Amino acid sequence: MKVKVMYFARYRELLGLDSERLEGAFRCVDDVRQALVARGGQHALLAEQNLMCARNEELCRLDEPLEEGDEVAFFPPVTGG
Repeated sequence: MKVKVMYFARYRELLGLDSERLEGAFRCVDDVRQALVARGGQHALLAEQNLMCARNEELCRLDEPLEEGDEVAFFPPVTGG
């Protein structure tokens, strides 16, 4: 399965890219995240517990199922006051 992965805010800055295409046996958003974390280095950021994610521009949970051609986005938790 092929998916497009988008990075936002601090993740984009630290990884030095805003998107990439991945191919693998991804059943859900967390499968994509785990594949990226396994790369090591700066990708270890994506192991953060409060990471936020979206599938096709809709906020979702890590267990959100994926389909061929989906877009997955990761961004750090939003804080405010």
